[in-house]
Amino acid sequence: MYQSFEKLEVWKRACQLAVRVYELLQECREYGLRDQMQRAAVSIASNIAEGAERGGRDFARFLTIARGSAAELRTQCYIASKIGILKPEEMSPLVSELKEISRMLTGLARSITPRTEN
Repeated sequence: MYQSFEKLEVWKRACQLAVRVYELLQECREYGLRDQMQRAAVSIASNIAEGAERGGRDFARFLTIARGSAAELRTQCYIASKIGILKPEEMSPLVSELKEISRMLTGLARSITPRTEN
């Protein structure tokens, strides 16, 4: 049973990912893309937390929003790599972790959404 968002592994991983994005982009002078990537990274963990605290149907909805932010950040990672902001060895682990976080969010959403009978 859910106790607090701080105990959710997906929230912990999303926070670690956000910190990593900030670290990697610390020296980036492409401010628009940098800021958008940082916002998307923070949005993942933030939406998990907000949804968890709201509970009920809102939780599942916020998990969907978090998945959207993860997809947004994956896209931005690909772009950042293509224009030389991220090295391939920096981008690849981020993308892999974002895919795993998305899978975890999907699983969590399924676990909290009541099954409907057809």
